[in-house]
Amino acid sequence: MKVSVIIPTLNEAESIARVVAEIPREEVAEIIVADSGSGDGTREIAAAAGAKVLLVPERGYGRACAAGSEIATGEILVFMDGDGADRGDLVGRLVAPIREGRMDFVIAARTKAGRAKGAMSAHQVFAGYALGLAMYALTGTRYTDMCAFRAIRRDVLLGLGMREMTYGWNIEMQFLAARRGLRILEVPLPYRCRIGGESKVAGSVRGTIRASTRIIGTFVRVARG
Repeated sequence: MKVSVIIPTLNEAESIARVVAEIPREEVAEIIVADSGSGDGTREIAAAAGAKVLLVPERGYGRACAAGSEIATGEILVFMDGDGADRGDLVGRLVAPIREGRMDFVIAARTKAGRAKGAMSAHQVFAGYALGLAMYALTGTRYTDMCAFRAIRRDVLLGLGMREMTYGWNIEMQFLAARRGLRILEVPLPYRCRIGGESKVAGSVRGTIRASTRIIGTFVRVARG
Protein backbone atom coordinates (compact mmCIF):
# COMPACT_ATOMS: atom_id res chain seq x y z
CA MET A 1 0.00 0.00 0.00
CA LYS A 2 1.33 3.42 -0.98
CA VAL A 3 2.12 5.78 1.90
CA SER A 4 1.80 9.58 1.91
CA VAL A 5 3.30 11.58 4.78
CA ILE A 6 1.58 14.89 5.55
CA ILE A 7 3.41 17.53 7.60
CA PRO A 8 1.48 20.67 8.60
CA THR A 9 3.89 23.57 9.10
CA LEU A 10 4.05 27.19 10.20
CA ASN A 11 7.53 28.72 10.41
CA GLU A 12 9.60 25.53 10.79
CA ALA A 13 12.59 26.61 8.68
CA GLU A 14 15.10 25.42 11.29
CA SER A 15 13.85 21.84 11.29
CA ILE A 16 11.91 20.99 8.14
CA ALA A 17 14.88 19.93 5.96
CA ARG A 18 16.01 17.40 8.57
CA VAL A 19 12.45 16.18 9.09
CA VAL A 20 11.98 15.51 5.37
CA ALA A 21 15.43 13.95 4.96
CA GLU A 22 14.91 11.54 7.86
CA ILE A 23 11.79 9.92 6.38
CA PRO A 24 12.78 6.65 4.63
CA ARG A 25 11.76 6.83 0.99
CA GLU A 26 11.66 3.04 0.73
CA GLU A 27 8.66 3.23 3.09
CA VAL A 28 7.06 6.43 1.80
CA ALA A 29 6.00 7.35 -1.73
CA GLU A 30 5.43 11.07 -1.16
CA ILE A 31 5.97 13.73 1.49
CA ILE A 32 3.54 16.63 1.53
CA VAL A 33 4.33 19.78 3.50
CA ALA A 34 1.06 21.64 4.01
CA ASP A 35 2.19 25.12 4.98
CA SER A 36 -0.06 27.73 6.56
CA GLY A 37 1.73 30.82 5.27
CA SER A 38 5.19 30.61 6.81
CA GLY A 39 7.28 33.76 6.52
CA ASP A 40 10.67 32.20 7.23
CA GLY A 41 11.33 30.20 4.08
CA THR A 42 9.85 26.92 5.30
CA ARG A 43 8.19 26.17 1.94
CA GLU A 44 11.33 26.79 -0.11
CA ILE A 45 13.48 24.68 2.21
CA ALA A 46 10.94 21.84 2.21
CA ALA A 47 10.78 21.84 -1.60
CA ALA A 48 14.57 21.77 -1.86
CA ALA A 49 14.60 18.79 0.52
CA GLY A 50 12.31 16.87 -1.83
CA ALA A 51 8.85 17.43 -0.40
CA LYS A 52 5.72 18.35 -2.32
CA VAL A 53 4.71 21.74 -0.93
CA LEU A 54 1.12 22.92 -0.57
CA LEU A 55 0.30 26.47 0.47
CA VAL A 56 -2.80 26.55 2.69
CA PRO A 57 -4.25 30.10 2.54
CA GLU A 58 -6.06 29.98 5.87
CA ARG A 59 -4.31 29.04 9.08
CA GLY A 60 -5.39 26.14 11.23
CA TYR A 61 -3.63 22.90 12.19
CA GLY A 62 -6.57 20.75 11.16
CA ARG A 63 -7.10 22.77 7.99
CA ALA A 64 -3.51 22.07 6.91
CA CYS A 65 -3.88 18.35 7.68
CA ALA A 66 -7.15 18.19 5.75
CA ALA A 67 -5.70 20.06 2.77
CA GLY A 68 -2.75 17.68 2.63
CA SER A 69 -5.11 14.71 2.80
CA GLU A 70 -7.06 15.99 -0.19
CA ILE A 71 -4.08 15.94 -2.54
CA ALA A 72 -2.41 12.82 -1.11
CA THR A 73 -2.31 9.80 -3.41
CA GLY A 74 -1.43 7.13 -0.85
CA GLU A 75 -3.78 4.48 0.54
CA ILE A 76 -2.19 5.09 3.95
CA LEU A 77 -1.82 8.62 5.32
CA VAL A 78 0.78 9.45 7.95
CA PHE A 79 0.62 12.72 9.89
CA MET A 80 3.56 14.16 11.80
CA ASP A 81 4.80 17.51 13.05
CA GLY A 82 7.50 19.49 11.30
CA ASP A 83 9.50 20.45 14.39
CA GLY A 84 11.73 17.37 14.44
CA ALA A 85 10.33 15.85 17.63
CA ASP A 86 8.63 12.90 15.89
CA ARG A 87 10.90 10.07 14.74
CA GLY A 88 10.23 10.07 11.02
CA ASP A 89 12.80 7.33 10.50
CA LEU A 90 10.47 4.98 12.40
CA VAL A 91 7.44 5.55 10.17
CA GLY A 92 7.57 1.90 9.15
CA ARG A 93 6.48 0.88 12.64
CA LEU A 94 3.30 2.90 12.27
CA VAL A 95 2.29 1.74 8.82
CA ALA A 96 3.19 -1.95 9.16
CA PRO A 97 0.05 -2.98 11.12
CA ILE A 98 -2.11 -1.27 8.47
CA ARG A 99 -0.22 -2.76 5.53
CA GLU A 100 -0.60 -6.18 7.13
CA GLY A 101 -4.37 -5.69 7.34
CA ARG A 102 -4.45 -5.91 11.14
CA MET A 103 -5.29 -2.28 11.99
CA ASP A 104 -7.09 0.74 10.54
CA PHE A 105 -5.56 3.46 12.73
CA VAL A 106 -2.16 3.48 14.47
CA ILE A 107 -0.92 6.24 16.76
CA ALA A 108 2.48 6.77 18.35
CA ALA A 109 2.47 6.61 22.14
CA ARG A 110 5.11 8.96 23.52
CA THR A 111 4.37 8.15 27.15
CA LYS A 112 4.99 4.43 26.62
CA ALA A 113 8.52 4.82 25.24
CA GLY A 114 11.68 6.71 26.06
CA ARG A 115 11.31 10.43 25.49
CA ALA A 116 13.94 13.12 25.80
CA LYS A 117 14.01 15.18 28.96
CA GLY A 118 11.84 18.24 28.45
CA ALA A 119 10.25 16.91 25.25
CA MET A 120 6.81 16.87 26.92
CA SER A 121 5.57 19.11 29.68
CA ALA A 122 3.79 17.71 32.71
CA HIS A 123 0.51 19.23 31.58
CA GLN A 124 0.82 17.57 28.15
CA VAL A 125 1.26 14.16 29.77
CA PHE A 126 -1.65 14.81 32.14
CA ALA A 127 -3.91 16.05 29.35
CA GLY A 128 -3.33 12.92 27.30
CA TYR A 129 -4.01 10.73 30.33
CA ALA A 130 -7.15 12.61 31.40
CA LEU A 131 -8.67 12.82 27.91
CA GLY A 132 -7.80 9.17 27.36
CA LEU A 133 -9.74 8.18 30.47
CA ALA A 134 -12.70 10.36 29.50
CA MET A 135 -12.78 8.83 26.03
CA TYR A 136 -12.56 5.34 27.47
CA ALA A 137 -15.61 6.07 29.63
CA LEU A 138 -17.56 7.18 26.56
CA THR A 139 -16.35 4.73 23.91
CA GLY A 140 -14.60 1.83 25.60
CA THR A 141 -11.36 2.61 23.71
CA ARG A 142 -8.35 3.57 25.82
CA TYR A 143 -5.80 6.07 24.54
CA THR A 144 -2.77 7.23 26.48
CA ASP A 145 -1.67 10.06 24.20
CA MET A 146 -2.72 12.56 21.53
CA CYS A 147 0.54 12.41 19.59
CA ALA A 148 0.47 14.02 16.14
CA PHE A 149 2.49 11.11 14.69
CA ARG A 150 -0.16 8.72 13.39
CA ALA A 151 -1.15 6.57 10.41
CA ILE A 152 -4.61 5.82 9.07
CA ARG A 153 -6.09 4.32 5.93
CA ARG A 154 -7.17 7.11 3.60
CA ASP A 155 -10.62 5.63 2.94
CA VAL A 156 -11.18 5.28 6.68
CA LEU A 157 -10.21 8.90 7.35
CA LEU A 158 -12.54 10.17 4.63
CA GLY A 159 -15.33 8.09 6.13
CA LEU A 160 -14.97 9.68 9.57
CA GLY A 161 -16.48 12.99 8.45
CA MET A 162 -13.82 15.15 10.12
CA ARG A 163 -14.91 18.75 10.72
CA GLU A 164 -12.33 20.25 13.05
CA MET A 165 -9.90 22.68 11.42
CA THR A 166 -7.96 23.70 14.56
CA TYR A 167 -5.76 21.98 17.13
CA GLY A 168 -8.75 19.77 17.92
CA TRP A 169 -8.09 17.75 14.73
CA ASN A 170 -6.16 15.00 16.52
CA ILE A 171 -8.65 14.47 19.33
CA GLU A 172 -11.57 14.49 16.89
CA MET A 173 -9.89 11.80 14.79
CA GLN A 174 -9.27 9.63 17.85
CA PHE A 175 -12.77 10.09 19.22
CA LEU A 176 -14.48 9.33 15.90
CA ALA A 177 -12.22 6.35 15.25
CA ALA A 178 -13.15 4.89 18.65
CA ARG A 179 -16.84 5.59 18.17
CA ARG A 180 -16.83 3.87 14.75
CA GLY A 181 -15.23 0.76 16.21
CA LEU A 182 -12.06 0.95 14.13
CA ARG A 183 -9.17 -1.39 14.80
CA ILE A 184 -6.86 0.92 16.75
CA LEU A 185 -3.33 0.39 18.02
CA GLU A 186 -0.92 2.54 20.04
CA VAL A 187 2.74 1.91 19.23
CA PRO A 188 5.38 3.05 21.75
CA LEU A 189 7.83 5.33 19.91
CA PRO A 190 10.60 7.58 21.26
CA TYR A 191 10.04 11.32 21.22
CA ARG A 192 12.61 14.12 21.01
CA CYS A 193 12.76 17.80 21.87
CA ARG A 194 11.96 20.04 18.91
CA ILE A 195 14.97 20.91 16.75
CA GLY A 196 14.40 24.66 16.71
CA GLY A 197 11.87 27.44 16.74
CA GLU A 198 9.07 27.88 19.23
CA SER A 199 6.10 25.58 19.77
CA LYS A 200 2.81 27.18 18.75
CA VAL A 201 1.14 25.30 21.61
CA ALA A 202 3.57 24.92 24.51
CA GLY A 203 5.81 27.85 23.59
CA SER A 204 3.65 30.46 25.29
CA VAL A 205 0.85 30.75 27.82
CA ARG A 206 -1.41 32.23 25.16
CA GLY A 207 -0.69 29.38 22.75
CA THR A 208 -1.30 26.76 25.42
CA ILE A 209 -4.61 28.31 26.45
CA ARG A 210 -5.78 28.68 22.86
CA ALA A 211 -4.89 25.11 21.93
CA SER A 212 -6.36 23.69 25.15
CA THR A 213 -9.60 25.55 24.57
CA ARG A 214 -9.87 24.16 21.03
CA ILE A 215 -9.09 20.61 22.14
CA ILE A 216 -11.54 20.61 25.02
CA GLY A 217 -14.21 22.29 22.89
CA THR A 218 -13.77 19.65 20.20
CA PHE A 219 -14.00 16.86 22.76
CA VAL A 220 -17.25 18.25 24.15
CA ARG A 221 -18.74 18.75 20.67
CA VAL A 222 -17.93 15.24 19.48
CA ALA A 223 -19.05 13.71 22.80
CA ARG A 224 -22.45 15.38 22.44
CA GLY A 225 -22.76 14.23 18.84
